[in-house]
Amino acid sequence: MPPTCRADYRVAVSVGLLTDKYELTMLQAALRDGSAHRRTTFELFARRLPDGRRYGVVGGTGRFVDSLGEFRFDDGALASLAEFLDPATLEFLRDFRFAGDVDGYPEGELYFANSPVLSISGTFAECVLLETLALSIFNHDTAIASAAARMVSAAGGRTLIEMGSRRTHERAAVAAARAAYLAGFDGTSNLQAHRRYGVPALGTSAHAFTMVHTTADGPDEPAAFRAQVDALGVGTTLLVDTYDVTAGIANAVAVAGPQLGAVRIDSGDLGVLARQARAQLDELGATGTKIVVSGDLDEYSIAALRADPVDSYGVGTSLVTGSGAPTASMVYKLVEVDGIPVQKRSSHKESHGGRKAAVRITKPSGTILEEVVHPVDGPAPFGRPVTVTLVRAGEVVCTTDLSEARARVAAGLTSLPWEGLKLSHGEPAIPTRVVTS
Repeated sequence: MPPTCRADYRVAVSVGLLTDKYELTMLQAALRDGSAHRRTTFELFARRLPDGRRYGVVGGTGRFVDSLGEFRFDDGALASLAEFLDPATLEFLRDFRFAGDVDGYPEGELYFANSPVLSISGTFAECVLLETLALSIFNHDTAIASAAARMVSAAGGRTLIEMGSRRTHERAAVAAARAAYLAGFDGTSNLQAHRRYGVPALGTSAHAFTMVHTTADGPDEPAAFRAQVDALGVGTTLLVDTYDVTAGIANAVAVAGPQLGAVRIDSGDLGVLARQARAQLDELGATGTKIVVSGDLDEYSIAALRADPVDSYGVGTSLVTGSGAPTASMVYKLVEVDGIPVQKRSSHKESHGGRKAAVRITKPSGTILEEVVHPVDGPAPFGRPVTVTLVRAGEVVCTTDLSEARARVAAGLTSLPWEGLKLSHGEPAIPTRVVTS
């Protein structure tokens, strides 16, 4: 008889266990010596932008704030922790509720090296437990949002569809779709992101649908197109590159008529094929039919297609994987203990002590000149405050609205100096100045 096992997806996820073991072993030691109750501030920031990036876009604030209310340890979680934690620590975790304060950059705000993206204040016990949760959310969502914003700039106002679900973890795919949308993408193929976050759902068919209509006499592309149009209407998008693009476009217009919504090309030299497709569609009277392209697109290939008659881009792999969305390299460091600034001095891993906030200094035109990071307790330099209040005494006081985050990204990108939007390697779009007193 074959062995049986219980699949991981059938086990409910405990948000409290989305953490590393060392956070709980530190907690146990801190409870024993009393340091667990000292007042602390931890800061989440990036020491530098990813190689080749001139700015970053903050993503994940909303997901993190929502997760704080779910950060609990139920009986099942405590049973698994009993393997290495003492009874006093388990009892502390049983009643754990985050009751501290959180300040930070609102979702969709631009950030740069040393920007205090998130500041978490509370007891050491409260704050140390949140390290992995904060970093996993912000590093993932910020990487996706930053990559997506570059693609939005490269697309120059044309439609962008997030299609990366099949190239990443099934749950990461939902967060990726959300992050891409807040950065300016127009929709996603992921239905859970549509249900959970209201991201517009977009998509029609794959090559398999065309190929399944093969008969003993060979492929029957017109039958596939006819079935799709019958089900979805002439406004649908027909995938025309399964066999031959020229024949595919001819078949598509023959079936749907000149009112066909769009054709999609997923392979080949997309610029050449888009030009040929536009000419052919116009000759067939389908002057309003849009052209959608997909297939390993990134910001560079999107930029290269700007002169071609492309109406929409479908982006997947390069958006949700490390090659296109390199890690944001956020870190989470203790910067204050009982009001005393503390800092790490390790070579190339330095941190600046004290609880901090930031302002942006701009020209009269609105173009950003620099970001100034300053102590919270000192006088704030003149400029637009970037840091906002997110949580007070454990209660959320500032919620994230995706439409507001999208508007914030768009405004941020238009406020950068023009050279800051270049896709080539170079210095950050604006300098960051850290004021220590």
